[in-house]
Amino acid sequence: MKKIIIASTSTLHGGTYLEYLTETLKEHFKNCSTLLFIPYARPGGITHDEYTQKAADFFGKLGIEVKGIHEFENPVTAVQNAEAIFTGGGNTFLLVTQLYQNKVMKAVKTAVENGTPYLGTSAGSNICGLTMETTNDMPIIYPPSFDTLALVPFNINPHYLDPVAGSTHMGETRETRINEFHHFNPQPVLGLREGSWLEVKEDTTTLRGKLDARLFRQNTPPEEIATGTDLSWLK
Repeated sequence: MKKIIIASTSTLHGGTYLEYLTETLKEHFKNCSTLLFIPYARPGGITHDEYTQKAADFFGKLGIEVKGIHEFENPVTAVQNAEAIFTGGGNTFLLVTQLYQNKVMKAVKTAVENGTPYLGTSAGSNICGLTMETTNDMPIIYPPSFDTLALVPFNINPHYLDPVAGSTHMGETRETRINEFHHFNPQPVLGLREGSWLEVKEDTTTLRGKLDARLFRQNTPPEEIATGTDLSWLK
């Protein structure tokens, strides 16, 4: 039974790391005493150890011990034996490259589809979709493939931003970028605003959080999806 939290971000303005998800994560990981953290995305270039410690500081408050995947001699075995998995945010190109280079992309997919509870934030959420091609990140490294975990049958755009009324910025909006994606790719894209997340339980995917999401489909006007909506029909 799939048990997944796909969050737009790890930290809300004015809050601390994962604070806004505390109650959700207590329930999500209630049967877990240990958690495997995947720090490959390395936001700002921090070390794997530094990033893992950040996750450990939060989950320690929930009584969950965290170890980084980089601490294990065999990362595939670490995934296979994990009670729970958390992939943090950062650069999606780097994350996907490392997942492939360490041969754990398939292992994570198999583990999660077999019921290992999973949390993704930002880049760790982007990889839950069919491909990483709707990331907002710069291509700082070239991954072996853009294909990702396909835990949901569509793409994710974390940190989705609406156009700012009255802005004089002339660059492309997030909506424009996603429309460009749809000139070449057919799969739907769900724009997750900050503070929103998807809760996946087996075959049911539900939008959670205080904000609506923005759904983009090829050759279809974008639409607002209300929080609480069952998105299991979206393919």
